[in-house]
Amino acid sequence: MSAAIWNLQKAIYAHLTADAGVGVELGNPARIYDDPPTDSPFPYLTLGEARANDWNGVDGGVVHDLKLYIFSRYAGRQELKRIMAVVYDALHEADFPIEGHLLINMRYVFGDSFRRQNDDIYQGVMRFRAVTEPLAAV
Repeated sequence: MSAAIWNLQKAIYAHLTADAGVGVELGNPARIYDDPPTDSPFPYLTLGEARANDWNGVDGGVVHDLKLYIFSRYAGRQELKRIMAVVYDALHEADFPIEGHLLINMRYVFGDSFRRQNDDIYQGVMRFRAVTEPLAAV
């Protein structure tokens, strides 16, 4: 299962950084991080928590629960919501290769946006659900 989790993260990163809409909003190269540098310009996206469970009945199948975080210093939520829209467009029901695995589906679950307390940063969180199985099982 651990290979599926890491390979999915790498594939999501590659898919998002190759997406033209994401590039318009997050720069070229896109500011997408696992652990953002302290001096990263805004806006940027981070790959957040990932939870994985066995897909019952499918040998090696995994159900992934993924969170993505967007950070913006734009006054208001406009920039944040534009970024969330292009990320949704890039990932919801997307089909992209994953090393050693097949992406069965990738679906948007929810999104939220808020202003962080005592800060001038707006933050968005998006949750996606992905299902994978090993290529050998196909």
